Amino acid sequence: MEGLEKFINQVICGDALEVLRKMPDESIDLGITSPPYNKKEKHGGWLVDKVRYKGYRDVMPEEEYQSWQVEVLNELYRVIKEGGSFFYNHKVRYEDGKMIHPLQWLLKTKWNIWQEIIWNRKIAGNIRGWRFWQVEERIYWLVKGKPKELKPKHAKLTSIWEIRPEQGHKEHPAVFPIELPTRIIASLLEEEDGIVIDPFCGTGTTLVAAKLLGKKYIGIDISEEYVEYAKRRLEKAEKEKARVLKELSLHSIELTFKERKERGFWNKRA
Repeated sequence: MEGLEKFINQVICGDALEVLRKMPDESIDLGITSPPYNKKEKHGGWLVDKVRYKGYRDVMPEEEYQSWQVEVLNELYRVIKEGGSFFYNHKVRYEDGKMIHPLQWLLKTKWNIWQEIIWNRKIAGNIRGWRFWQVEERIYWLVKGKPKELKPKHAKLTSIWEIRPEQGHKEHPAVFPIELPTRIIASLLEEEDGIVIDPFCGTGTTLVAAKLLGKKYIGIDISEEYVEYAKRRLEKAEKEKARVLKELSLHSIELTFKERKERGFWNKRA
């Protein structure tokens, strides 16, 4: 076990599980990630031909994949502080005509599933007619203990997030938009200091959002190419500030429900 100082504001090239095991207990405030989905490098659509990562092959036997995800999530549970949260982006998949749902392994972890958020990407990766087009992914808000209550200006954004997929950073096949981690970090940490971790950081989207919001960050990725890309992206983080500010502009409210009621703007129906 090592002190956390050596990890802070670093992008570390290594196996997520091995790196996490070196970190001290209850030392991190918030985590956000989107791991490889185990799509076997064979499922594509009109948006992406086939998902292939640099430095990692997404082709595990499903049982092994799920066990690995449980291990990683349990290590994250250990390093996250009491009352802290982890946001886990994944999707419903289909293999041999059968549904594979993230809850199949999330329920085997130590985490409490606080909320399931629907990320409405508004666009389908595959437009065949075997099922209604899948335009959504899931974001699971996992908690260790009881989190602080969200302020109304954040909670009003609801449990369905309509955010378009990322159009840039094509060096990685599955980059999520910076608005997504910005929303999470701003809502959970607000103006507080905090450390944000992404154990599958890819091109560094979570890290850039954390930096622009004045938080410390820790990124881990097994690909040297993605680690170097994330480092370069962090150096130029200011170029992405406009999108972060646009997302923050949605986090506002004129009057809370309580204030509206006190001023007589809301009357309970008889």
